[in-house]
Amino acid sequence: MLVMRRRAGESFLIGADIEIEILEVGPTRVKLGIVAPAQLTISRKEVILTRAENLTASKSTDPAVIAWLSRKLGPAPVMDTVNCLTPADKNEKYLKNSGHKY
Repeated sequence: MLVMRRRAGESFLIGADIEIEILEVGPTRVKLGIVAPAQLTISRKEVILTRAENLTASKSTDPAVIAWLSRKLGPAPVMDTVNCLTPADKNEKYLKNSGHKY
């Protein structure tokens, strides 16, 4: 990696066709101006990385892998709709002893 120091108003060249000019320097940001041929695509790195992650996530998963993961996780616990923070059998016991009718 090449590291250079530049001030606002200064520029550097990449090859003969690409010029990068430092337009503004702030405490947390640097504003760049890029002069390049129209056929050259310029993209921010985080956009390319996010796109690659999205493409990976959108690929179909093998049903055998999903079945294997389901077996590893085991059956889902049964929850009551009255209070989904405690198992259903404890809810029934609580309701019978509380005197409330729901």
